[in-house]
Amino acid sequence: MASSSNKEIQGSRSTDSSSNGSPEVPDSVASFYHADLDKVQRKLSGVHVQMFAIAGVIGTGLFLGLGQLLVTTGPLGVLLVFLLVGSVAFASIVSVTEMAVFAPVSGSFSHYAARWVDPALGFAVGWNYFYTCAITLPAEITAAAVLIRFWDHTSNHVSIYITVFIAAVYIVNILGLRSFGHTEVFFATLKLMLVIGLIIGGLVINLGGGPDHTRHGFEYWKHPGPLVSSLEPGALGRFLGLILGIIYAAFAMCGMEIITLAAAETRNPRNTMINAMRTVFFRIFVCYVLTGLIVGMLIPSNDPALFKKTGNAGQSPFVLVFNRAGVKTLPHIVNAVVLTSAFSSANGMLYSASRLLFALGVQAQAPKFITTVSRNGLPYVAITIGGLFSSLAFLNVNISSGNVFSWFVNLSAVGGLLNWLMIGITYLRFYYGLKAQGLERHGGYRSVFQPYAGMYVVFWSAIFILVSGISVFWRFNGPDFVAAYINLPVFALLYVGWKIFKRTKILPLSQLDFFTGIPSLEETEEKGILERPRGMQKIRQFV
Repeated sequence: MASSSNKEIQGSRSTDSSSNGSPEVPDSVASFYHADLDKVQRKLSGVHVQMFAIAGVIGTGLFLGLGQLLVTTGPLGVLLVFLLVGSVAFASIVSVTEMAVFAPVSGSFSHYAARWVDPALGFAVGWNYFYTCAITLPAEITAAAVLIRFWDHTSNHVSIYITVFIAAVYIVNILGLRSFGHTEVFFATLKLMLVIGLIIGGLVINLGGGPDHTRHGFEYWKHPGPLVSSLEPGALGRFLGLILGIIYAAFAMCGMEIITLAAAETRNPRNTMINAMRTVFFRIFVCYVLTGLIVGMLIPSNDPALFKKTGNAGQSPFVLVFNRAGVKTLPHIVNAVVLTSAFSSANGMLYSASRLLFALGVQAQAPKFITTVSRNGLPYVAITIGGLFSSLAFLNVNISSGNVFSWFVNLSAVGGLLNWLMIGITYLRFYYGLKAQGLERHGGYRSVFQPYAGMYVVFWSAIFILVSGISVFWRFNGPDFVAAYINLPVFALLYVGWKIFKRTKILPLSQLDFFTGIPSLEETEEKGILERPRGMQKIRQFV
């Protein structure tokens, strides 16, 4: 039975809908609340979203970037960094999922930041997240160019490969949601099979089941050692190595919260988001921590074949595991699957970038023509504009692919960390706003870790951002410094500029709007979902 505060929520919503008006809000945010946030159509199924959630963002950050992380930190360092960054990723996801179940609308976290913190912050978050996804797109294509050199060692064909990848990513996204969804299900299945295959195959090889019949155990933890010294010798260098590894772990894990962007285009979004949330621990522990442990047991951190910042080529540690064991043919299959993962991740980045750009246009924070959609509800203009960033991958033609990949990693990772920071700040306003208005957090998903998870995200994300470019203070390098810190002044400029231009205000917690424009349960969930005796009961109480 709903509590009195739940009845108050229901009464407030019915009153709002009957009066056909929004709560009294300043003029600076009135247009935001009246925005049509659901021009797109709900065509993604639960299966599409589940597979996107499980493996949609597992890409080159893991399959290729793990090599750089191992070189930088050592095998023990990989575990420590993945555990720390993974805990922050988990905290950010539980925070944004609770808000997404509450309000499954277009724009996701940029909408929440504008609604519950400051419209100027929503503007900055929206553009930052669009930029982060857009810059990750050429990073994935750059990684694909690196992986292809496993077969083609010449550099004359790089531009051809990049062109083919860009065209393929455009085609999948422009064909529509179902095309994108089916493609992601297929490639996500391949990724999961690769991760599980590496874990099983790695254990077999480690125990002497490979062609060389060598038992490895933890030999590479002894030599060259569990931790790697970077920048400085000794204990200080090993500590700095862990700090340097954070940026590669963040690049691999940032973006897990992207699943909430699909809330406005998903059937039964509240139920689907709750189910997707249940896979978070599996994703972090199995796909990152356990995989990092296996790779660290089978490849020494000083292996020259690992992908490094310098040089024009490198190999995925997944490929090296079987190459070093003397397994023939399988390395080629593994490299092919890793290559498809780069393509899949590029698909996801273009999808996310286009939806964020579309939401910015709907909220009058980008030119209105960007909101143009096809008869089927496809935002093809936003897709076209977002895809233009893929052309940055052509930097590989004249510059070392190792350097280009490293720049994209820094730009993307710091942008993702900024998003985590803003998710934490927004959630705390959401949490304490409900509390200030006497509204209980009864919903389909309510994390028991709150509000401490939100505080945890804010603290560690800020630390990660500050230390992201620590290496440039030992050996200064202009491009690396810019890649590490350019996001900060750009974000500040976006926030301050919009705040001055629109004269926005940060509303007190007692005036935050938790009702206007948020679709009801009947508007989002299908009849079969609503009739379930369990699962939807708590959502029904809340909504």
